[in-house]
Amino acid sequence: MHAAPAPASRPHTRIHHEDVFEDPFEWLRDKEDAEVLAHLREENAHTDSRTAHLSGLRERIFDEIRARTRETDLSVPVRRGEWWYYSRTLEGSQYGIHCRAPLADTADWTPPQLSPDTEVEGEQVLLDGNLEAEGHAFFDLGSFEVSTDGNLLLYGVDLAGDERYTVRVRDLRTGENLADEIPNTFSGATFSPDGHFIVYTTVDDAWRPDTVWLHELGQDVAADAQLFHEPDERYWVGAGFTRSDRFLMIELGSSVTSEEWIIDAGDLRGAARVVWPRREGVEYSSSHAVVDGRDVLYILHNHDALDFELVRVDAADPLGPTEVVIPHTPGERLLGFSTFRDWAVAAYRRDGLPRLALFDYARGERDELTFDETLYSVGTAGNPEWAPAVLRIGYGSFITPPSVSDYEIATGILHLRKQQPVLGGYDAADYGQRREWAVAADGTRVPISLVWKRSFGEPGDSARPLHLYGYGSYEHSIDPGFSIARLSELDRGVIFAVAHVRGGGEMGRQWYEDGKLLRKRNTFEDFVACGRHLVAAGVTEPSRMVAEGGSAGGLLMGAVANLAPDLFAGILADVPFVDALTTILDPSLPLTVIEWDEWGDPLHDAEVYAYMKSYSPYENVRDGIRYPRILAVTSLNDTRVMYVEPAKWVARLREAGVDAMLKCEMVAGHGGVSGRYNAWRERAFELAWLLDILGLSDA
Repeated sequence: MHAAPAPASRPHTRIHHEDVFEDPFEWLRDKEDAEVLAHLREENAHTDSRTAHLSGLRERIFDEIRARTRETDLSVPVRRGEWWYYSRTLEGSQYGIHCRAPLADTADWTPPQLSPDTEVEGEQVLLDGNLEAEGHAFFDLGSFEVSTDGNLLLYGVDLAGDERYTVRVRDLRTGENLADEIPNTFSGATFSPDGHFIVYTTVDDAWRPDTVWLHELGQDVAADAQLFHEPDERYWVGAGFTRSDRFLMIELGSSVTSEEWIIDAGDLRGAARVVWPRREGVEYSSSHAVVDGRDVLYILHNHDALDFELVRVDAADPLGPTEVVIPHTPGERLLGFSTFRDWAVAAYRRDGLPRLALFDYARGERDELTFDETLYSVGTAGNPEWAPAVLRIGYGSFITPPSVSDYEIATGILHLRKQQPVLGGYDAADYGQRREWAVAADGTRVPISLVWKRSFGEPGDSARPLHLYGYGSYEHSIDPGFSIARLSELDRGVIFAVAHVRGGGEMGRQWYEDGKLLRKRNTFEDFVACGRHLVAAGVTEPSRMVAEGGSAGGLLMGAVANLAPDLFAGILADVPFVDALTTILDPSLPLTVIEWDEWGDPLHDAEVYAYMKSYSPYENVRDGIRYPRILAVTSLNDTRVMYVEPAKWVARLREAGVDAMLKCEMVAGHGGVSGRYNAWRERAFELAWLLDILGLSDA
């Protein structure tokens, strides 16, 4: 057995607001230090040694994932211009192959039925991710777009996992790349509608996208024009063209405030004009439409409207008169409004679930799409055209594999185009899903979603092994979603549950507001309340329950470990934000300043400092307490939650006598390893550890 690493304690004192904190493992922050890298390799060797007995189970789970997945497959084609665009996956290949085929008839909106064993007439391979990734341990596409005329391909590649992309341009008529190459861009570069320019963004030293650039094809990158720069470190910047191709929209956003600037797409070097000047605490987003021959903007905003309302303004004078289109309705959180030539789509949340509705410009009314399941997820997907005859939507649930359908606008008929195949005889009727409600310490009812295999009985019939997942930050909702990998748990009798804690967006904007800043502890206490509810209801028991969360959900895991160490048998923390206070105190680190709107500013506010210190996992590890077993997974090149946070946390936990392990991917980013087979093996590793904690390693 490889011995557990014990990094040296080195003096390091942090002093803020007269509070003195000794941080003996802060030296692990220098990832260029050979001793730090050696320590991370020792951690990996220890974890490999400790989990060697699970190698067979890992292989079985990997084989199960692979056996249930149609490895050679095609996506549903998306129409854009005179082509159908789709992707292929091939058995044994890590990455997708991006293709297109010509339309047979410009009046046809029914995508061709593609089959893996049938040749597609006129198929053209645009980009093969497997060829692009050759010789590299990591590969990720951050931009991928074809010009309006269909002749040029723009794509951005990250080969390290640090989310710095090099943009390249390929002539699809010759298959050759142009000389144009733009390094160190953020994701999301795009062609101008005429195909003569590329609009892209770059980041500052803190990894914040702050500048929008205009590159003219064929010209030196050094001559690129700066379209917009945002000096305020709280704001991220992005840019994209409206679906109508009429305007370039430059979007700025902090966690609580937004602003948009608009440039005529026909004059990209012209002056930008603001849609609405920023106002602290006001968020908005706009979408262009042409109504009664007039350019208008539909603006979704939260000024005096907690769950947002929709208004319409003249695109030439957005600061002029406003017309309320969808009034604010408390408890119905408006999420988005996508405009097309003849109609629009409204996305919103009600009763903890996402909704979609068609919006008629003339009537000014919504027609909601309805579905049979009580728990589900739905959203738009793949709708690039300005005047389509159909709306492409995606649908799924915990037990229903994701599907792609086209909603025919003229008839209201929903055409199923494809449902993700699950090989091996999967039957949704063999599984169940339902929602329960826990009661938090302050009396708030917190929803819990459950999914299980029926052959093991219903939840509550007897105490069962249970996997409880949570996130609870940034108004991000964990909606019902299907997972092939999860079947390896369910088929072994594990119940999977999601705690929809405050800080997320499941129950509307107030749900988010009640789980951030000086109310952040609600997130952690809600998760504990969900765990205790499941125990009290006889669904599980502490010795048979494992918790999981990633990123900000990893902070949740660390806080819960300190708050209720007796409630769980194990805790799986993916890229966990567990040294939160140290990070948020340092404005030179990536993302720190923009995060002050989410967590508070402990650097300048003593109350925020004391509050964050009361829950930040690293500072609150307790000696002499029986903690759950803990596995932390991280990546060396993660720019969002740096590897040093879980490295320090695990070192402190182990110092306190906790059975804690660290797994660090040495070539990966925040999203983990690249390539689907690598990702399956990574998940198999985590699930094998989880099943071992639950006493199911032989199942």
